[in-house]
Amino acid sequence: MTAKRNETAEQLTGFEVAPNGPTGRPRTVFAVPAPLRGHGPARIISLCNQKGGVGKTTTAISLGAALADYGRRVLAVDFDPQGALSAGLGIASHDVPNIYDLMLGTVKDAKEAIQQTATPNLDVIPANIDLSAAEVHLVNEVAREQILARVLRQVKDDYDVILIDCQPSLGLLTVNALTAAHGVLIPLECEFFALRGVALLVETIDKVKDRLNPALELDGILATMYDSRTLHSREVLERVVETFGDKVFETVIGRTVKFPDASVAGAPITQFAPDHQAAEAYRQLARELITRGAIA
Repeated sequence: MTAKRNETAEQLTGFEVAPNGPTGRPRTVFAVPAPLRGHGPARIISLCNQKGGVGKTTTAISLGAALADYGRRVLAVDFDPQGALSAGLGIASHDVPNIYDLMLGTVKDAKEAIQQTATPNLDVIPANIDLSAAEVHLVNEVAREQILARVLRQVKDDYDVILIDCQPSLGLLTVNALTAAHGVLIPLECEFFALRGVALLVETIDKVKDRLNPALELDGILATMYDSRTLHSREVLERVVETFGDKVFETVIGRTVKFPDASVAGAPITQFAPDHQAAEAYRQLARELITRGAIA
């Protein structure tokens, strides 16, 4: 029975199928993507979850680097006042043009705020604590939910994908990120309290889709900090798959101390520990997104 099921899955996907993965589905070996003949316009993906510490910034950094390694031109936008994405890539965020300046219009040209990282094809627009004042300054602006979209419109033709690392809230900044995006990726820690908030986030996504951005799609839910040794992690992942089905990525990110070590080093996990299973997991996620058509 299992052999027949795997054979059918292989015929449908066109990829080699291995034994079942953590999500309970046949594990697909996603093919290495072919090089692109041209670049742009970018597909914009917001990484959102109102709960902190679920792996949004780690995913933005590691996924961006993995896509860059596959020849995609990537722009990572730090949209969190904590500036963790900027720090995690070793990028200066103070005394330089940043996303706050672009949102307020004190810097007009978005290209002035873009910084190159040590990873070829991966650029960053940094953020710092100043961004925390943006909601106060923008509250009386006309079309305040669309300011980030107008900023990114200037540079979207230069990239294949733009990843927005959102702050852990559902305030005006996150609504801006959802209004600017084509898709949403939800990193979800395999823990019960993280699971409880997903329904509220999906409701917010639906409201933005209905009122501000009809093109917005849920690209998928990424299980993070998974520990196969604990029954709790396995039960949470099973519950997520039961609820969201194919919207849950087959790729699962395990818990490891290599992520904070890479952050301290200011480098993506794919460079800090390229042979580690965590680096391979993010390379698989990049391949899965490309296979799904979420990224060219």
